[in-house]
Amino acid sequence: MLASSQLVAFVSTMDPQRSRRFYESTLGLRLVEETPFACVFDAAGTQLRVTRVGSLTPAPFTVLGWHVADVEAAVAALVDRSVAFFRYEGMVQDDLGIWTSPSGARIAWFHDPDGNVLSLTQL
Repeated sequence: MLASSQLVAFVSTMDPQRSRRFYESTLGLRLVEETPFACVFDAAGTQLRVTRVGSLTPAPFTVLGWHVADVEAAVAALVDRSVAFFRYEGMVQDDLGIWTSPSGARIAWFHDPDGNVLSLTQL
């Protein structure tokens, strides 16, 4: 039923202005619209709604991620913009914090300003 419908992604924030700066300036997404309810970004053709909430308990797993052509270069570029990548206990990650999955995908994780887990994946 929804196979031909465009996906809309959502992530929550308690501080829309701080999140706007992060998603727009740090991650480089284009702001499409700002409303009292959300900052709306274009993420390579997918609409990302960073939605204002009154309280937030971030999930301990990835809620939003990007496929990238070169995960090492993407990690380095974000580190240059003061993004900290983190490690999961029990997972072997390289010096940049990149884990190689059994399928060969290389994945690195970081938080947005509200503590939402975001990821970069190189297939």
